[in-house]
Amino acid sequence: MTLFDVAKKNVKGNLKHYLMYLISMISSVVIFFTFVSLQYSDEIRAGLESSESVRAIFAQASYLLMLFMAIFIWYSNSFFTKKRKKEVGLYSLLGVRKKTIARMLFYENVMMGAVALVAGIVLGTFLSKLFAMLFLRLMDSAVQVGVVFSFEALVHTTIVFAAMVLLTSVQGYRLIYRFKLIELFQAEKEGEVTPKPSFRGAAAAVALLAAGYWVMWQPIVTTGQYMRNLLFVLVVMVAGTYLLFRFVTVALLQAAKRSKSRYYRGINMIGTAQLMYRIQGNARVLTIISLLSAVTLSAGCVGYSMYYSNGKTAALVSPFSLMHVSKGEAFDAQVRSVLEQDREHPVELAQDLPVIKAKGVMTRSDILPPRYSREDDNPVKLIAASTYNKIQTELGRTGNVRLKGDEALGIKPMYTNYTSADYAGEALALQLPGGTRNAAFVGMTEERVLNWSFPDYMVIVSDEAFEDMSRQIAPIVYKAYKIAREQSMKQTSERLYALDAELRKLPTFYTEYRKGLEEAGINLFTLGFLGLVFLAATGSIIYFKQLTEAHSDKERYAILRKIGVRKKEVGLSVAKQTGFIFALPLAVGLLHCGAILKAITTLYGSVSEVNLTVPIASAMLVYLLLYCGYYALTVRSYNKIVNG
Repeated sequence: MTLFDVAKKNVKGNLKHYLMYLISMISSVVIFFTFVSLQYSDEIRAGLESSESVRAIFAQASYLLMLFMAIFIWYSNSFFTKKRKKEVGLYSLLGVRKKTIARMLFYENVMMGAVALVAGIVLGTFLSKLFAMLFLRLMDSAVQVGVVFSFEALVHTTIVFAAMVLLTSVQGYRLIYRFKLIELFQAEKEGEVTPKPSFRGAAAAVALLAAGYWVMWQPIVTTGQYMRNLLFVLVVMVAGTYLLFRFVTVALLQAAKRSKSRYYRGINMIGTAQLMYRIQGNARVLTIISLLSAVTLSAGCVGYSMYYSNGKTAALVSPFSLMHVSKGEAFDAQVRSVLEQDREHPVELAQDLPVIKAKGVMTRSDILPPRYSREDDNPVKLIAASTYNKIQTELGRTGNVRLKGDEALGIKPMYTNYTSADYAGEALALQLPGGTRNAAFVGMTEERVLNWSFPDYMVIVSDEAFEDMSRQIAPIVYKAYKIAREQSMKQTSERLYALDAELRKLPTFYTEYRKGLEEAGINLFTLGFLGLVFLAATGSIIYFKQLTEAHSDKERYAILRKIGVRKKEVGLSVAKQTGFIFALPLAVGLLHCGAILKAITTLYGSVSEVNLTVPIASAMLVYLLLYCGYYALTVRSYNKIVNG
């Protein structure tokens, strides 16, 4: 019998013990192969207008997925490697050389890797159709998807997982050459030192996390500042989270011990002692789980929020379906003719908007940045109050404005965090041919009436001020149209762009909606996909860790049952211990997620009128349900081991 035959017999004989590791590897192959298949999918390329950018995003996400899956498989392998220490020790005791044992473990790993690769690719081939359909559904694309095998994805996946098999084989070599024979036989008896509470450690944890949150919420001005802040936040968040679990958790358990009525109830004393005893090892795991939970939750919330708010964001950017600057009756008639030829998208509203463009200087330069003037000689767009009120009424809005004399009202620029308080008391010095005229701001409104264009600086002035300034500067007339079913007027948009390329300077509702839909759909799919992977890894890491402890505690619980402790009490103790381990990183992850979402709002600016409560709550609810599912599975498996 060859060494390879022995390895094959080992795998068959211990399939029950290897099953979870094998499932982890198969799941990794399925996820990676499916994702890479979408990257090379011709159907996705045909169904999207921005297919090249989609491919680039998928490529970047696949690298992140590759790194993460390597870490996940490494951790899964380490769990099963620890369980085999006695077996390796027995081989050494029988005189088998370490080099031979290492080769045998390598053969076993290769066999399981080959099985996982074949099974994962077969499953991934069929699942890739399902995920491609889901992806194109998010894009609102009617392209039909079939089962197509991707040779590029096969090569990519094979190379990646061959490297991972080698990586885990190195891990097996470390097991053989690192430990002495006595250590291999006493692996399950190795314990941890019960940590002592430390006020300084707990204070350092709180201080580091507070510093990380504070830096995270600071406005970013330069790329260098962004990189410095990002590096600082990563370091202090990891360190602060670890210290939080290392010392604050000890304080919580110490407080539980001081509550005598609960501590001595049932076998709570044993459960608390076990948590305290293993807190050092759990601190590292809980840190990883909480950080992964924060990333997963943030990714899900951001991805779904972008997708959920796309229609409202497009309406903010383009209040009208189409808008263009009037170039005379002949050109305007051509545009109107193109619109009237589209029977499926009739014009519901046509409106002229006279606008004065002028130079101006603000008392606060950050509200009217100097770069606006470098981009456009006349960056300030002035609209009469009566015109603004008329458009508000025709668009079905409320909130008309009343201005007199030199009073002015700012219109909030897109993707900024300005409020009425920022404008109130400020003044704008308009440079007109007849001299300088000051406009005194009385506040700000968030409702826009012009489609977005850069520079994005619009001001409402009183009718008398607008009339006076129009004698010095001739107003520009914007022709605005509101069209039925504006989110699907692709052909009409293309015909208008062919008529005059300058029409692209003012986005139509369709172009903004479609662009936002594809970007948001890609982000939702990739972030959601990665989020599910992170969630699976998060649950699996806790699952493997708890099962490792269950095998170590099996004899202790057997002694408890012999002295009269009922299985129900043991099960309740297991549920409490596992609940503590699951709840702590979840709570910290939710805290980190809230900080990250606030930081994203600070960095990119809030979008007015878009309420993100529903998408954020929905993403968190889905995560909590799946997370609770892992908790239930872990409790059941733990109970089966110690109570079986």
